[in-house]
Amino acid sequence: MNTRLLTFIIALMMSLNASAQYEKYHGDGIDDYLRFVPIASAYVLKAAGVESQSPWKRLIVNTATAFAIDAAFTYGLKYSIKSTRPDGTDRHSFPSGHTSFAFFGAAILDKEFREVSPWISVAGYTVATATAIDRVRRNRHRWGDVFAGAAIGVLSVQAGYWLGDKMTGWKKNVDVAVGPTGLCVVVGL
Repeated sequence: MNTRLLTFIIALMMSLNASAQYEKYHGDGIDDYLRFVPIASAYVLKAAGVESQSPWKRLIVNTATAFAIDAAFTYGLKYSIKSTRPDGTDRHSFPSGHTSFAFFGAAILDKEFREVSPWISVAGYTVATATAIDRVRRNRHRWGDVFAGAAIGVLSVQAGYWLGDKMTGWKKNVDVAVGPTGLCVVVGL
């Protein structure tokens, strides 16, 4: 990604943060628990025997890799940008870690179970969106914080799966190609 575009995106997110007023912190809320629901759902579905896109090894390696990327970017930005929260409690507002983790889990759930039912993906992203909305509602974050957190969560899963598959050498067992003579399906055994 070019540095001008990245600078523009960060500046845009921070400008969205500049207009909020300070209000008192509203205490712990449902978002403290909701952020864990999508990733927990992915592992519960897998353990219950629901067909997923990955065997256990791939799921664990790619989840761990994606989580490391998510945490590095989220907390790296939090501690380098030092944006004050809308409620004034600290300077770790941008980006939203709760939202980042919720969307990380929703993206894993989507990647693994989209083929089983698109409603599983819809449910994961709905819970992640509710987490983000609650962070803003309780005055812990601004909209720019949660938008950035959501983007980091989803993109970290894409990067984590790519990198995790490179580390483990995992490849699909079926490849499909279209050529001048027709359709070709290759099944690896």
